[in-house]
Amino acid sequence: MSSVAAGPQLPSQSIMFPILWLLLGFTLPALGFHIPVSCPQAEKCQRALLSDSSDVLLSCSVSKAHWSYSGLSKDGHLVNLSSVSNVEMRPEGELAIRNPSPYNTGLYLCQAKNGTQVAQYEIDFQDANKLHVTHKGLGQSPLPNSTLNLGNMELVYTQWEPWQRCNRCGKPGERKRLGFCYIKEPLKDPIPCGLYLGKLRMWLVRARPEVQVEACHVQCEDSYWFTGDYVVFDNFRLMEESESAWLSCPLASIYRPVQWEANNTPLTWEGQLSSRDLSTFMDLLKGGQQLQIFQPATYRCFVDQELVAQFNPTKKRPETQRWQPGKIRAPLGKADSVLEGLKLMLLMGSALVVIGLLCKVFHPSQSKKRSQILLAK
Repeated sequence: MSSVAAGPQLPSQSIMFPILWLLLGFTLPALGFHIPVSCPQAEKCQRALLSDSSDVLLSCSVSKAHWSYSGLSKDGHLVNLSSVSNVEMRPEGELAIRNPSPYNTGLYLCQAKNGTQVAQYEIDFQDANKLHVTHKGLGQSPLPNSTLNLGNMELVYTQWEPWQRCNRCGKPGERKRLGFCYIKEPLKDPIPCGLYLGKLRMWLVRARPEVQVEACHVQCEDSYWFTGDYVVFDNFRLMEESESAWLSCPLASIYRPVQWEANNTPLTWEGQLSSRDLSTFMDLLKGGQQLQIFQPATYRCFVDQELVAQFNPTKKRPETQRWQPGKIRAPLGKADSVLEGLKLMLLMGSALVVIGLLCKVFHPSQSKKRSQILLAK
């Protein structure tokens, strides 16, 4: 059972667009959260990303572009991407890589119809299954630097990205940063480990990505205002065999600040990594996008400091649901099927709702009540 709870009335666009984004995220999974990657025209860009996490969208500034690919096992020969199962070429020219794996590491070349090179990407999808996770509050240390014996005094190290925002404001929270394996030769620019080593990367134990977490406590910014718009999922049954269920937080990603709460109590990485809190389990590979639960409670997830979803699991068999004021309700299955996409009828109904909402955003009614209720069938 899902619903969208409405908060206090703000200017129409500030309320409606978060709701539209959530509705589109459920009805059109292809438009979910992705990592956009762009590159100046005719230049070669290198980038290290995580495998088995968010989808990646490579930019190309021409429509109906022609994409070619050379992987680590292709011996430098370009192949048509139609043979790669998890890749989609979009009419606008972009290339979408779904649930990338380390085997998607390689060269991606975008060309116009006349053969002109428009963009060139070298992407290293580093294996998230080898992710090294540490927490400063537990005294855990990142991976140390090391050297290779390939004759060029190669240094193997972690190149850290900036710290993400604190996952909550106005109360204690945590923040994280991602680190990727790079190799540097003297007087040369560093190169992601997978691109430097090619097929040899599987033999280098140090060639692995990292996540570092630390506690944080920041004040809410003056512009911060919680709109109160979030989705409520009701009656997720715990599986009888294991007495557990997986919950998926909409729009969450390892590249974004994410926090879970159970009955208003924060679930922290420090508690999980120290084994002090065994009542739940946050998926390390996806940065907390999914949460495994073992007992009924009210679970809430926050993305970029905003409450986006609330889950009300129960051990009892779902009963006939009644509509409640202020919420949109639609039947769903178990927790692990939340983001699998809705059926055709729900897609059509939600599309009509989105169209209606757009009309209201740009043609607001003066008589609209402050606590307007959206209803999606």
